[in-house]
Amino acid sequence: MLLKDKVVIITGGAGGIGAGISRAMATAGANIAIVDINEESGQALVKELEDTGVKAIFMKKDISIEKSAEEIKEIVVEKFGKIDVLINNAHASRQANFMDTTKEMFELSFHTGFAATTYLMRACYEELKKSKGSVINFASGSAMKGMAKQASYAAAKEAIRGLSRVVANEWAPDGIRVNIISPIAETEGVENWKQDHPEAYQSMVNEIPLQRLGDPQKDIGQVAAFLASDMSSYVTGQTIMVDGGSIQLY
Repeated sequence: MLLKDKVVIITGGAGGIGAGISRAMATAGANIAIVDINEESGQALVKELEDTGVKAIFMKKDISIEKSAEEIKEIVVEKFGKIDVLINNAHASRQANFMDTTKEMFELSFHTGFAATTYLMRACYEELKKSKGSVINFASGSAMKGMAKQASYAAAKEAIRGLSRVVANEWAPDGIRVNIISPIAETEGVENWKQDHPEAYQSMVNEIPLQRLGDPQKDIGQVAAFLASDMSSYVTGQTIMVDGGSIQLY
């Protein structure tokens, strides 16, 4: 029970990688606050997590709006009394060639990704300082590789990564650790894409040294649990590639 009685906020926690992380955190003993716009999935997951013996709540919030961050923090502190871990997983974007990427596409990606991450980190700072807590943000291999049609997403993801390194240094004296996960995972969306494009899917898998996509709970979620726990107490400012060896940083 690496995270017994710790309180974890997870944005985008009702589906995909976020749901996998929610389950992994609960398995490790944490109490979970899920933030998402999908209320049906969020409430169902809360029930599932509570059945395992932990406490869980769901909040339907638009995290691209700055005031939502303060509201989330206040609800979590009122319910659980503290915040130990903040996981900024949610992010929406649209694919397009750079010359076709509109101002609205950039705004969507930066508002739901970079700005939302910034708002929540600021709102939760005092609580994380009290708990000597941990922040986990998300990067993307598509940004590091510069994949085509990912201009708005890649730009926001690299902005998050740069911000995370700065804040890791600034908050280190407060005992707050900030790390980044860059995942590849077999989410529901990928499963749907696989059905329509099996050859493209297999080609992607063939390029991964471990020859498979990660499981949202067992692979991505357990790394997140490690970064949230005291086992990683000497790790901060790092980008952890949870991608089967696709990108090997040095």
